[in-house]
Amino acid sequence: WSPIPQIGRVLIGDDVHIGANTTIDRGSLDDTVICDGVIIDNLIQIGHNVHLGRHTALAACVAIGGSAWVGANCKIGGRATINGHIKICDNVMVLAESLVLKSITEPEVFSSAMPAMPAKKWRKVVAKLRLSIR
Repeated sequence: WSPIPQIGRVLIGDDVHIGANTTIDRGSLDDTVICDGVIIDNLIQIGHNVHLGRHTALAACVAIGGSAWVGANCKIGGRATINGHIKICDNVMVLAESLVLKSITEPEVFSSAMPAMPAKKWRKVVAKLRLSIR
């Protein structure tokens, strides 16, 4: 492994709220951008080169991978994870504990969390879900 110099910046707009124990990585090549009016709760990880659009709100424990682009007026629920190098359009709501692996191109509400249950039952539920999603 060779370290890559981090030459980008973190640009923070006006009226941005950043909670305790939040980490915002500086840009590696491009800048990390937090636009005006963004609300960032506690214990959040924002990766290198991320863009957060105006008036977006992140609840506690959200993780956003590097180079992800989140549009304006989005609401991201607690413990949601957003994969790096994807785009989320404006006015999207991602519910708590959801895992976003692909870009979202239409404003909608997204969810993927599943309550804990015994593993034997979980395997059956997931098998049924796979059949119904196809």
